[in-house]
Amino acid sequence: MTVVAGVLVGLVAALHAYFLVLEMFLWTKPAGLRTFGNDPEFAEASKVLAANQGLYNGFLVAGLVWGLASDQDDVKLFFLGCVVVAGLYGALTVSRRILLVQALPAVLAGAAVLLAR
Repeated sequence: MTVVAGVLVGLVAALHAYFLVLEMFLWTKPAGLRTFGNDPEFAEASKVLAANQGLYNGFLVAGLVWGLASDQDDVKLFFLGCVVVAGLYGALTVSRRILLVQALPAVLAGAAVLLAR
């Protein structure tokens, strides 16, 4: 179960690294426009905010990688909890799809970490 937990935590970290790239570097590009359903004018006007959001995703990645590298379950669980809270907030304020894309993988990873103890 420890391997499964590590893989799931790594998957959540990889997802957030992808979100970082989308929000910081691809927000105004076709991939970013398509992913978030934005028009070019809105994307251009909001690109600084999106980059800031992407930076925060990078902090989540750093924390999850720290937890994996140090094998500290409490660190993993803290940052997975942050991901779940962000996913719940995003689902309430932006799109319910965020529950599946962001919160659910973090919940599954957290459950695996707890079961592996």
